[in-house]
Amino acid sequence: MDERLIIFSAPSGSGKTTIVRELLKLFPQFEFSISATSRLPRGEEKHGVDYYFLTNDEFRSRVANGEFVEWEEVYAGTCYGTLRSEMERIWAKGNIIIFDVDVMGGINLKRLFGDKACSIFIMPPSLEELERRLRGRGTDAEEVIAKRIGKASFELSKSSEFDFTVVNDKLDEAVKEATSIIRNFIK
Repeated sequence: MDERLIIFSAPSGSGKTTIVRELLKLFPQFEFSISATSRLPRGEEKHGVDYYFLTNDEFRSRVANGEFVEWEEVYAGTCYGTLRSEMERIWAKGNIIIFDVDVMGGINLKRLFGDKACSIFIMPPSLEELERRLRGRGTDAEEVIAKRIGKASFELSKSSEFDFTVVNDKLDEAVKEATSIIRNFIK
């Protein structure tokens, strides 16, 4: 069983989800690890596809039962985490897990899995561009955008804790760079 994993982390709006979607098309042996969250679905998000949506009580109960490999309260009252059962499900198929997680979740996974994990930080070209992207989504209220921008400064300071940093200025170039890093890792 190939128990390796690839971790993508970035401040919200950096484009990590878009990059991960592109990589999933290029690497058939990769499978996306679906995170659990205590927040409500946004837009077209579906349970068991985008996230496992749990109530706050369900989330806390699973934490208490030791069902999470890692978890964090990312924003006050909103938790995200990786279920152990999700990782085991993917590894049982012989696939390599690809993660799209927040920055602290990425750091925690790398600490837990060491050399079995390749961690990649997706860097936005600038905080101004990050803010423009977040506004362009049209999914978040103004106070949510302000909170994400504030958090991004802290998250950017953590980029050195990742194996690699890829600047997402032009999407196709960022995907190409990430592809090269991953090909070297899975050799």
